[in-house]
Amino acid sequence: MTARLAQIARYPIKGIGTELLETVILDQDAPMPGDRAWALRHETAPEELGWLPRKNFLVVASGPALAPVRARTETDGRIALSHPDRPDIAIAPSSDGPALIDWVRPLWPDTAPAPRLLVPAPPQGMGDNGRAELSILSLASLRALEERIGQPLQIARFRGNLILDGLAPWAEFDWIGQRLRIGDVELEITERITRCRATEASPETGQRDAEPVRALHTGWGHRDFGVYARVTKGGMIATGNEVTPI
Repeated sequence: MTARLAQIARYPIKGIGTELLETVILDQDAPMPGDRAWALRHETAPEELGWLPRKNFLVVASGPALAPVRARTETDGRIALSHPDRPDIAIAPSSDGPALIDWVRPLWPDTAPAPRLLVPAPPQGMGDNGRAELSILSLASLRALEERIGQPLQIARFRGNLILDGLAPWAEFDWIGQRLRIGDVELEITERITRCRATEASPETGQRDAEPVRALHTGWGHRDFGVYARVTKGGMIATGNEVTPI
């Protein structure tokens, strides 16, 4: 079976909302456009702007009820958000931070630091590794993890950008230091992605109902799922594109 790009996803506000795409244009040495372009800082985070570790923001690892949030970027730049337990909202990120805070507050644990300020990401984005990279996941590896854990899992738990199908399980780990071609784009695979408790939250219910990190550790002796990649040649990609090692 030929490996293909099965899904494209981005997360306009870090930790708050998944947006699925059919096509996207990627630039060299840049994150996916609109991916983690904003982040909602909490009250104990440092005041300075720029990249900060995820512990300073509202994220699914600390607030599992955020997992079901869906996002859509409107043509006017507003970000529309929906959640099963909240009314739909559309915000202009540069001016509607207080409205987002009011909307998200019922989804955020009272025991966690309160949301305080919606901030823009630096040029490299607000990805967890602090670099201008994308994350690549494999559905074959997900199926291996599902078999190990004994229950279905949604790939959305892992909040990846490019979801591939047609590989052997864990084949992506052998790509470190190598390059791939997807559509017009070329990417260099840089490192594996170590996972956290965010993966425990169902993107359908917002409840912690599985322990993928524990299953990774007991099954394979690590906590890794997916790989990071740097865009070395920009261009357009679309779901269904063939994935070719270079």
